[in-house]
Amino acid sequence: MTALADELTKAGAIRTRPWAEAFANTPRHVFVPRWFQQETNDKGIAVWREHQGTASADDLAAVYRDQTLVTALDPATAEQVDETAWTGVATSSSTLPSLMAGMLEDLSVEDGHRVLEIGTGTGYNSALLCARLGERLVHSVDVDPALVQEAQHHLADTGYTPQLAPGDGTQGYPTSDTFDRIIATCSVPGIPRAWIEQSKPGTILVADVALGIEGGLVRLAVDEQQRARGHFTTTAGRFMAARQQARTYTTPQRPERAPEAETRPTTVTATDIRGNYPLRLLLALHLPGAELVYHIDDTTGAMAIQIQHADGSWARTPLVGENTGTVTYGGDAELWKQAEAAWRWWNDMGRPPQDRFGYAREADGSAHVWHIPDGTRWNLPTGV
Repeated sequence: MTALADELTKAGAIRTRPWAEAFANTPRHVFVPRWFQQETNDKGIAVWREHQGTASADDLAAVYRDQTLVTALDPATAEQVDETAWTGVATSSSTLPSLMAGMLEDLSVEDGHRVLEIGTGTGYNSALLCARLGERLVHSVDVDPALVQEAQHHLADTGYTPQLAPGDGTQGYPTSDTFDRIIATCSVPGIPRAWIEQSKPGTILVADVALGIEGGLVRLAVDEQQRARGHFTTTAGRFMAARQQARTYTTPQRPERAPEAETRPTTVTATDIRGNYPLRLLLALHLPGAELVYHIDDTTGAMAIQIQHADGSWARTPLVGENTGTVTYGGDAELWKQAEAAWRWWNDMGRPPQDRFGYAREADGSAHVWHIPDGTRWNLPTGV
């Protein structure tokens, strides 16, 4: 525990003594007695291999590395393929400790603050909050009642009994309480009204906002008019999406893909997109309703980055090979032109990092992002 706290402090994720002490005194292995690591088995199938947190010295050491550990799989997609391996979709995890530390530091808690955590998960983050603030001030909600119950047991094993409740976290905590700080360890398309209603003037909110192609962590302050304003944080990371059902995700409905239209030269490549998080964030602002996926050619196996729109339009550029400076598209030609426009703007502005972009949720629920230095603004689709 102390070694992990020292590592996170040296990396700059932990910036203050109280959080260093919280990490040094909170046993992560208690909250991750079982976890899954993805691998390819001897039949060439991608599987989740089960590990026991204290089964061996190697497994215990893995729990205290700065890595995300998947802790639950969706029963609707999980299929056991051997004694310790399953296929399926991950639905819960113990978050990367450096990401947790950065978010907790960004939350700027002070003694006496009441905190609401959205997404209890394993309970490890709740335990860290208890270590810092005391159990009486920590509240947490999770959509999966089984996870809440398990987290309660783990927390009790470490001597903590915070206020946990099952429920849809996008609806806030199931009481009329208000909070000084709100932290969400799941992604949402917009800041829910319930979180604002359970805030006070001055409440700080740290959450992952999913904008389509990309998203990111925002740190917002709520004012007297129930407006939440702030910026994307230097702490970068993404979370699983908030779920309305306890154990599974809704399968997205995608339209039929438009037929291929043309291949032409392009100024922005797959390497540019993959290597620059702020650029992907900007692409999300230029192309609302689009998503970024990897495409594998059925004939050659060549991999490309593809932007696809809800109307069936798409555009892709190869990851490797002789044609990395080209784009192939189908449907609306403006799709990739918008990507090129975002690339030009980002370069013209000196390649600003993500914390140069502000985020605001107005009292009526509308939201926008702006470039802080010059005020360039992008209105966002209505969230939740």
